[in-house]
Amino acid sequence: MVDVTEQLTQLRLELRRGVVVLAVLSQMDTARYGYSLIQQLAEQGLEIEEGTLYPLLRRLEKQGLLESEWEVGDARPRKYYRISAAGREVLDALRLEWADTVEVMRGILQGGHRD
Repeated sequence: MVDVTEQLTQLRLELRRGVVVLAVLSQMDTARYGYSLIQQLAEQGLEIEEGTLYPLLRRLEKQGLLESEWEVGDARPRKYYRISAAGREVLDALRLEWADTVEVMRGILQGGHRD
């Protein structure tokens, strides 16, 4: 027997996977550390767990889309991330792709036909 709740949970995760990359890149004009980014996105309605965000930040940095630097101050050291020039190019392209995808899906879900 198929557990619809479990299936729905997995399908939601698949939908969110690419959206999270776009959301993270879009918030990185200002240097942020992981926890502040989690809070920023949550305030805008997108909940991301630490176990999802930190590996993503490291991957985006490794891909050259983010740059980072450590800040050692009065509190514990924090690694701050900021979008790189390459990351900005990718973000601009992903924004266009996202807008096109939303338009296509809106038509599909509303029963429209595309010629």
